[in-house]
Amino acid sequence: MSNDDLITLPRILSRVPKVVANLPTFIKGQKMSKFNDPDQPVGLGLGIQRAVDINPNGAAVLYRDTQLTYTQFNAWANRIADYLLSIGLKKGDTVAVDIENRPELLALVVGCAKIGVCNALINTSQKGRVLVHSYNLVKPKLAFVGEERRETVEEVRDQLELPDDGFYWLADQDTLEDPGEEPAGYTNLAKVIRDCSSENPDTVNHIYMKDPLFYIYTSGTTGLPKAVVFNHGRWWKAFGGFGFTAVRLNKQDRMYSTLPLYHATGMVICWASAIAAGGGFVIARKFSATRFWDDIRHYDCTAFGYVGELCRYLYEQPEKPNDRDNKVHTIVGNGLRPNIWKQFKERFGIERVVELYASSEGNVAFTNVFNFDNTVGFSPVDYAIVKFDQENEEPIRGKDGFMMPVKKGESGLLLGKISDETPFDGYTDKEKTEKSIVRDVFEKGDAYFNTGDMMRDIGFRHAQFVDRLGDTFRWKGENVSTTEVEQIMDGADGVTETVVYGVEIPGTNGRAGMACARLDTEPEQFDWQNLANYLKQELPPYAIPIFIRVTSSPMQTTGTFKHQKTDLKKEGYDLSQQNDPVYAWLPGEAYYQPFTPEKQKAVENNEYRF
Repeated sequence: MSNDDLITLPRILSRVPKVVANLPTFIKGQKMSKFNDPDQPVGLGLGIQRAVDINPNGAAVLYRDTQLTYTQFNAWANRIADYLLSIGLKKGDTVAVDIENRPELLALVVGCAKIGVCNALINTSQKGRVLVHSYNLVKPKLAFVGEERRETVEEVRDQLELPDDGFYWLADQDTLEDPGEEPAGYTNLAKVIRDCSSENPDTVNHIYMKDPLFYIYTSGTTGLPKAVVFNHGRWWKAFGGFGFTAVRLNKQDRMYSTLPLYHATGMVICWASAIAAGGGFVIARKFSATRFWDDIRHYDCTAFGYVGELCRYLYEQPEKPNDRDNKVHTIVGNGLRPNIWKQFKERFGIERVVELYASSEGNVAFTNVFNFDNTVGFSPVDYAIVKFDQENEEPIRGKDGFMMPVKKGESGLLLGKISDETPFDGYTDKEKTEKSIVRDVFEKGDAYFNTGDMMRDIGFRHAQFVDRLGDTFRWKGENVSTTEVEQIMDGADGVTETVVYGVEIPGTNGRAGMACARLDTEPEQFDWQNLANYLKQELPPYAIPIFIRVTSSPMQTTGTFKHQKTDLKKEGYDLSQQNDPVYAWLPGEAYYQPFTPEKQKAVENNEYRF
């Protein structure tokens, strides 16, 4: 990372005029982002109702041929809220929401939010035992299943801890126009809400900052997915911090999002930015690099959300004469790589990149409010970037027992101070919550949230993202838990033991999965196709290791019996650094094949599209 990216006083002062021009909304957003009154009603439901007040006939949600005004969308959510109240759901209950990107998902989430029911946003790429775990972990009263997910849910339905009549169904179509016919064993939500009240429920005025809004699932650092509590107060702070302070859209703007709505970037950051302005939220079912700009033009979008891989995929598309023929002025997300940042802006005519850093469970966030290049931006909250021993994977403490902040330009571990203003709400598992807290950092009794991320301090409360630490790595915009993948792989026929870690592939964002494995047979006799089929069944595509290193020796462990991964990560898939055979499941191949020097050269020359 270049020292040219360091933030200096003259660079900060050069951006002041633009901040001053937006000072009223900036101040409002800052006030909301620091909101801390436990007795004031807040939340997603009130945010939607505010948008109805400021732009009742403006487009709220657009998807394929469906376009709903804020008035229409709010009435739909109200009917859902009224029905859920009528069947006995109440504030504090949880429901599982297993639906892909479409308006039904958004309406259901708002309907639940208005009555204080928490939505467990199921990752729609999950299946098998991971899906069972995600459902049962939060003890839902009901499950709302999209038609597109029914087959996957049916495979494990007998393992889900829900009553037989607790499964609701939404047809994979515009259910406002045609509710469809539900299959046996499901209640059709679109049918049962038709005669319910479209008026705002009074319950929306009794939702407070600590009341849970979502469970968002994160791989975290160990084991199966963890359910992170995302409360209404935190949504309100994002509503202010991104909607008013950072992204700053207006009624005429439209935000385009192809990001999965079970993640906070799409569900919270992108959507809240549109709601704050009373602007449109345009959603796509899935990301398509070839269709992306056509959608942008078709819906007159002026902003879009991204993760790093998304921008790279767009940038790798063949250049076209009409690349700048779009109305997009602002993009918001995380992971835009420095080596394409400026080129991406220039090619597509982007004015502002609102790069951000945040996590579903964390208490510290950065936002590129000042529109600098190659930074996750500025953070107004208390945080520290401390010196870190990567070999032993722990923060360095001085002779006095306290940690040491890095100097400007240096990298270290990011910690978020836990306080009344920046609480750490934690996980459903109290033990996992405590493991994420670092104590006695700079003085006795203080407490910080350990983000598990390496950041570079570039000055004036700005930072650059460097890498993830420990047992989680990021690939294709998703966090991958190495422990989870290890547990799945260890259950495969013929696999004795595995260690999973992330490795860098030139020209890609994040780290690709690699496993070191012991087999019960010689690699030449092992059934690699069977392993590939098993992993496809048990893991989402982004979590399946691309490379497998086969070893005959027991795995090395640390003194605390953790797998020693440092050398494995360093050697990666480089055949010149190891004598072990390596197998790879490369793009275009049906299953794992021997990894040869010729294939390694092709990978390093970007001849494969990952």
